[in-house]
Amino acid sequence: MNGPDPPSAPVQLAPLRRHTHLKRLLPVSLTLMVSAVLHLLGHFGGGPRALAGEGPAPGERRVGVWLTNSPSPLYYDPARIDAAVEALAATGFNTLYPNVWSRGATFHRSRWAPIEPALAEVNPDFDPICRLTESARRRGMQVVPWFEYGLMEPGDAEVVRQHPDWVLRRSDGSALFAMHGANLATSPLKDLRVWLNPAHPGVRQRFIGLITEIVQRCGVAGIQLDDHFAWPVELGYDDTTRALYRAQTGQDPPLDPNDRFWMRWRRQQLTALLRELRASLQKASGQRRIVISLSPGPFRFAYNQWLQDWELWALGGLIDDLVVQNYAYSITGFAKDLDQPALVKARTWGIPVEIGILAGLGTRTTNMENLSQKVQLVAQRGHGVIYFYWEGLWGTYAGKEGGPYRQATFAQLHKAHFGAGRGAVKAPFRPAPPTFLMPPPLPAATSGTPQPLRPPRNVWRRPQPPPPPPLPE
Repeated sequence: MNGPDPPSAPVQLAPLRRHTHLKRLLPVSLTLMVSAVLHLLGHFGGGPRALAGEGPAPGERRVGVWLTNSPSPLYYDPARIDAAVEALAATGFNTLYPNVWSRGATFHRSRWAPIEPALAEVNPDFDPICRLTESARRRGMQVVPWFEYGLMEPGDAEVVRQHPDWVLRRSDGSALFAMHGANLATSPLKDLRVWLNPAHPGVRQRFIGLITEIVQRCGVAGIQLDDHFAWPVELGYDDTTRALYRAQTGQDPPLDPNDRFWMRWRRQQLTALLRELRASLQKASGQRRIVISLSPGPFRFAYNQWLQDWELWALGGLIDDLVVQNYAYSITGFAKDLDQPALVKARTWGIPVEIGILAGLGTRTTNMENLSQKVQLVAQRGHGVIYFYWEGLWGTYAGKEGGPYRQATFAQLHKAHFGAGRGAVKAPFRPAPPTFLMPPPLPAATSGTPQPLRPPRNVWRRPQPPPPPPLPE
């Protein structure tokens, strides 16, 4: 583990666990109501709902960004990481979500999975997540590693070849998914995806081991799961799931994957894994509470397609931080998604709620006028904001506006809507902070794994950006 652990805090139990006698006496619906009330009491009474460690101060909303290795050279150079964290801190960010589990590989030596090939080529002994954590902690920021792939694996992953019984399947026996532009008919196996079975004991042990490993290694404040921590609704007809369902219900799984009881039963298996993860993290961390963040899509889609019941998970104390992805480009569509019923209710749950916004990826760079309006809408509803992703802020995908202009505008936005605080811009605002020049985009990978690359050293300059646009009224 790199760097000292943050100060320990007393053990805090989720409200529902502190009142188990109520849980035994009440039906499920009333239990959830009691849980919600207790969460509110904990929230207004300064309870355990705030994230542990550094990061946002009490009452300060989260301003964060997802960081990844693809396509970006960030992870392969310690000096580049330090420069990025410094620039983010100066621009009002207080939380970083670095990707630590992607394409079936980790960004450190692991007993559970192979190390990411590009990192193995450049420096197999370097741990970019621990370096990010050290650098962020010095600046009062919080790091929450993001397990992007969740239960998803490349179709040719070693774990899939070694344990075919771990894989979820459709009723016709197929298992492959074409994700992120892949083609099910023509893409090679390494570009297609499968899902591991959250009800299988071997899958559970490996999944929890991967997460516990990085928490113990780097002393991070928490971890984040996203929409790939899921059970795709058409899956569940593999031998393992059939046998378990038959043992518990006395029946074979319904042929209709959208049967409501069948959906609820599979959701319960996913919930059980999340509950086991929560207990394992608490055991591994001792007195220090490890936060579980979740970054799903809008509720109806998340449940109907992925069996993610994030409302139940929040009310049951299984997640501590909710980041709902909202990648609608139009302002009208974005505002409509902000007002979905489950998200409106989430404001009363006593946990931090943020909105994921697309800053830029490839040719999809959101201009600052559009971003400014979205940030204002988010702030008006009392949420924090998390951007996807680092290179789309003012780096590789800064677009026509350019990095210096975008960085200065982000700083102004964050100061206006989220105020100053630890990790936020301090007055007086400097319109031309040091800007880290990112290299040109990496060449497109020919497979699901980025090609090994030794990135160039850092280049620094102090640009003179044009003045940022006025904030919308």
